[in-house]
Amino acid sequence: MNRAAPHSLEGALKNVIALIIMGVSGSGKTTIAALLAQELGWRFEDGDWFHPKANVEKMESGIPLTDADRLPWLEAIANWIDDLRAKGGYGVVACSALKRRYRDILARAGHDSVRFVYLKGDQALIAKRITARHGHFMPPTLLESQFAALEEPAPDEHPITVSVAGTPREIVANILDALRSAANVEASR
Repeated sequence: MNRAAPHSLEGALKNVIALIIMGVSGSGKTTIAALLAQELGWRFEDGDWFHPKANVEKMESGIPLTDADRLPWLEAIANWIDDLRAKGGYGVVACSALKRRYRDILARAGHDSVRFVYLKGDQALIAKRITARHGHFMPPTLLESQFAALEEPAPDEHPITVSVAGTPREIVANILDALRSAANVEASR
């Protein structure tokens, strides 16, 4: 897969093979990740596709996942990133990555090749969005557990943090602007 990122983003994506669009359920991860991958010409995957069947069944039943439940899911996504690296590919994946230790598993090869984009929103706005969506296995009742588990990315993780208050296209534009800004800061060092 060729790196087809717009020319103005080349410095921002230097050494990056994967962008992980993270946040609580209902923050728009899948929509934003798909649009961003399309914009960059990169491969898209939804982290939900990596869940073992037992995890999906638990969530459909309204039972929050434990760290032990999440481990095979995180390892599967990390393996996908390793596969991208091995094949010289680039990808965008939607994944909640709620805790630092989860993000450490996903970025096991180092934070320089995996960049996190945190979709930040308040619980009331996200609850409203979850209530309006249909056909997803994550019930609105688990949103509170998502916010309870959330450890916002720390500065040393070099996250791109964007608000989910806008439209999907506005959010993607904000991500691209933030990537450009980060590249300018790094270039001036």
